Amino acid sequence: MPGPDSHYVHRTAWLRAAVLGANDGIISTASLIMGVATATGGRTEILTAAVAGWAAGAMSMAAGEYVSVSSQADSETADLARERRALKERPVEEKEELAQIYQERGLKPKLAQEVAGQLMARDALEAHARDELGFTEDSQPKPIQAACASALAFSIGAALPTLAAFLAPQGEVVKAVPAAALVFLVALGALGAWARGSVDGEASAPRGLLGRAGDGCDGRHRRCDRQSRLTCAKG
Repeated sequence: MPGPDSHYVHRTAWLRAAVLGANDGIISTASLIMGVATATGGRTEILTAAVAGWAAGAMSMAAGEYVSVSSQADSETADLARERRALKERPVEEKEELAQIYQERGLKPKLAQEVAGQLMARDALEAHARDELGFTEDSQPKPIQAACASALAFSIGAALPTLAAFLAPQGEVVKAVPAAALVFLVALGALGAWARGSVDGEASAPRGLLGRAGDGCDGRHRRCDRQSRLTCAKG
């Protein structure tokens, strides 16, 4: 159980991938099962299609997450390279830029200059990456982690409507699977709310899971501008 000062931002990268994977696994597999059940009605055909959809979907989600997060990592690397060059060529201007950020957060000009100077003396690139670009260690892109989380979550999500189709009476699959999928989505929404640290159960429905689990100003998916960066850090 997290302590009172524990935070959940370190979960953002894999939780977003897992949420999207699980939702896609439930919805796409349930839709596939309903289509095959309507066309043929045979249990063997339904389960074969479900397993094939699971394998294709898990591989597709893993590959998509890996490529997407790798592209994000490449963009961050390019930004850091540009910032490193700017620090080498224009150190005074970069210090003023960092001090201005701290002033906008509420520090007095003199104190902002002192803070910027001390942080840049320690590690100028780290200070600018964190406070100017919004990059942190917790929000660092991890392509393999995202790919694995997405594939595993998709597999679990796909298994749920497949199990419902297997247990449903013959001829009732078309009714049982969508009903079960809706229940699974609501339960998954509640689980996602708990995993991201929600204390009021907000957005536990499927819409909330999709709309909120990947939100947040983490400096990558939705970068905060200088005026709102502190607000985003709190929210």
